[in-house]
Amino acid sequence: MAGPVTACAAWIPPAAAALISPLVNDSKKLSPARREKALRLMTESGVRFGFGFASPEEIDRVNILEATFNAMGAAVRRLLLCAGADPLQALLLVDGPHRIKRLPGCLQEPVVDGDARSLSIAAASICAKVLRDRWMAVLDRRYPGYGLAGHKGYGTAAHLEALRRLGPTAQHRLSFAPVRAAAGAAREQ
Repeated sequence: MAGPVTACAAWIPPAAAALISPLVNDSKKLSPARREKALRLMTESGVRFGFGFASPEEIDRVNILEATFNAMGAAVRRLLLCAGADPLQALLLVDGPHRIKRLPGCLQEPVVDGDARSLSIAAASICAKVLRDRWMAVLDRRYPGYGLAGHKGYGTAAHLEALRRLGPTAQHRLSFAPVRAAAGAAREQ
């Protein structure tokens, strides 16, 4: 309900795969400390990353799925640029059931449950989660009282209560019903 969509693309050098595979797993199954440790190991092992973000305003303007595709497309373009790779020679493994519309010419393979089935998807997911968690900690300091560092912007009971009490911030997604309701209640007061 708050914060940006954060996407990441990863390229793993063949020599790094064996080094990182014991630590890299589905980001949802790793503690924050394990994700930080995995990211440190990946960067030290030469894994390259590209990042993309979609702001709450963009999410509200185009919808969450389109904003996610925009962020994913930006992440892939940055990774290809960083790696000096030819997009027409790349095979992109895309986490989930969809191809990224904004990348014509790139060969793409959707991978459902990609975190569990692909080392590069798991690596990208860990990196995206670490970046977003770090950003939510920054937003927590900027917007005290919402608990953003703890719940990371998800719709927890504590977050919903803070929304009712304080109203939405500029980092909240107004197109999401609970945020929209809180904004309406704040206007009525």
